[in-house]
Amino acid sequence: MPRPLWKGTVSFGLVSVPVEMWSALRDRNIRFREIHTKDGSPVRHVRYCIDEGKKVDPSETGRAYELDDGRLIPITDEELEGLEPEKTQTIEIDSFTPRSQVDPLRFDHPYYLVPGDKTVGTVRAYRLLVEAMAEGDLLALGEFVMRGREYLAAIRVRGDVLSLSTMHFPAEVRSSEDVPGPAEVPGKEEVENAVSVIGERSVDWDPASYRNQHRERLMAVIKKKDKGKKIKPPAPAPEEKPTGAPDLMAALKKTLAESRGKRRKPRDLSGLSKGELYELASERGLKGRSSMTKQQLLKALRRG
Repeated sequence: MPRPLWKGTVSFGLVSVPVEMWSALRDRNIRFREIHTKDGSPVRHVRYCIDEGKKVDPSETGRAYELDDGRLIPITDEELEGLEPEKTQTIEIDSFTPRSQVDPLRFDHPYYLVPGDKTVGTVRAYRLLVEAMAEGDLLALGEFVMRGREYLAAIRVRGDVLSLSTMHFPAEVRSSEDVPGPAEVPGKEEVENAVSVIGERSVDWDPASYRNQHRERLMAVIKKKDKGKKIKPPAPAPEEKPTGAPDLMAALKKTLAESRGKRRKPRDLSGLSKGELYELASERGLKGRSSMTKQQLLKALRRG
């Protein structure tokens, strides 16, 4: 059962809203144990000292920063503790800004902020912040401390709750000027055709139409092996030979014709579980989804 990762308050001016922070992501990565291929037993890693060539007890290990020339600068726990920020339980909002002005590239990990308790005052203050921010489509920007580390954060409204995304500090984001880009400018007709192709393929965002196919294939392999079945590796795909530069204008016109010939069909939602339908309803911000049955969720989602 998931638990709150952080408890505190969101504060702006003299208004304080008690909140709990919950991760907005589920860990769906498939992890493997390292084994001895000879007998299938788990493998355990052992720490060794490079100079002495012998096993080192975990209590004798420390940390160091490696300089460019390979020298190691030892850093003690006490020295790190002296650098830790003052522990607070407050997300102090510095300012509000239009959401469109903040580059999504700056966002890092998403969380949900829910009322810290069910008292009338807390719920009322929380709803006030939700409604006021939704009215102007605003982001609340501020800083807070979690697990001994300072974070820059952006709070926004998602559906009928607040969500928080930790953010990269400006120095962490590489400028687009630091990466190579094309020097050639396309012709006017090429741009017009490209715009038409994009227009023909533009649809409303439907998160349920995207699946982690690699995970699905991997889970199918695991289930087959668990039943004692042998897995036959697929034949290697033939290597594509490099070709000359394509005729861009011809490619654009062909793509445009194909796009107009067949429109992308919306995904059939009938095969989704109630949990998957609820996730999709949350993505779309459907009101009253928590009390809906599976059929009601399906009907509401199809109405769009």
